[in-house]
Amino acid sequence: MVRYDPWQCLPTSAELPDSDDTPVDNELQNLIPNLLAAILAFIWADRGDWFFGVDMGIYYAPGEPPIVSDGFLSLGVDRFVGEEGRLSYVLWEEDNKVPLLALEVVSKTYSGEYEQKKIDYARLGILYYVIYAPGRGKRRKRKALEVYRLVDGQYVLQTDEPYWMPDNWLRDRARARNASRLEARMALLVRQSRKAITYPRGSSTASKRTSNFSRTTCATTRCTFTRDGN
Repeated sequence: MVRYDPWQCLPTSAELPDSDDTPVDNELQNLIPNLLAAILAFIWADRGDWFFGVDMGIYYAPGEPPIVSDGFLSLGVDRFVGEEGRLSYVLWEEDNKVPLLALEVVSKTYSGEYEQKKIDYARLGILYYVIYAPGRGKRRKRKALEVYRLVDGQYVLQTDEPYWMPDNWLRDRARARNASRLEARMALLVRQSRKAITYPRGSSTASKRTSNFSRTTCATTRCTFTRDGN
């Protein structure tokens, strides 16, 4: 019997076009996304679970043209892939992890950043959509920088300044890292305390002294350990 696996028939990133050959007509379209990528590389230097794409196609379905964003941020994926890096961002090669944020810098030639691209990114399920329109925003009676959040399938303009993006994934990752560090500290302190206190077998004072030392407080983690189950 021949088993058909449709996932094995999907094109790879090496087989898909990696550029739409559309030149940028605004220098900021390259400068701003690359600046953000450099900032993330600095502050997240110890993390390997993120990727920031610049002027890269996002392939979301076989046979469909990619959505090309000026910049996008994806979390929970490998930062580096292969020796040459990613040619495109292909969802079926990224465990179907949709980018968290998409950035568009409005160029001189309007490309539907406020209309069609909002629809495309919403359909894709990108949580945050950021539009930067230097100079052009005033003529369109819009702010130069607008941040949208996807709510019930529609992008809602966020009005807080500055606006923080407290998505659950980042909070969960931070909590997981803090919990693992705390657990490691607790285990280390328990091992150290056990090595520091030894009593000879058969000593009549051993159980009494152990009971008196049943609680050890760690000032660095503000946790209390109990040895006798109390």
